[in-house]
Amino acid sequence: QVQLVESGGGLVQAGGSLRLSCAASGRTFSTMAWFRQAPGKEREFVAAIRWSSGSTYHADSVKGRFTISRDNAKNTVYLQMNSLKPEDTADYYCAADPSFLLIIARAGAYNYWGQGTQVTVSS
Repeated sequence: QVQLVESGGGLVQAGGSLRLSCAASGRTFSTMAWFRQAPGKEREFVAAIRWSSGSTYHADSVKGRFTISRDNAKNTVYLQMNSLKPEDTADYYCAADPSFLLIIARAGAYNYWGQGTQVTVSS
């Protein structure tokens, strides 16, 4: 059974940091990513990583503040979030796919999703 289990969300003040984790089990994936969805808004791409090469991609809105990484031994992907802003408030979702996705920022391309973890940044 494939599972993506996120953890690490919470409430933090603006300028603070959080680290999200996504533990994968049940199969191997080629591409893993983080998306977020704020109330009343569409789900948006945050960051992605190619499992084999470690190549990473970040949305412009988080570049320089967020970093995606992986731990091969733990089959876990992380999202280190620094300098958090109130506009980063959202539910954050881990996504994964066994394919080498060409369009990594498209939510519809991913076949597996976690349950989400809430991040709230207060001003």
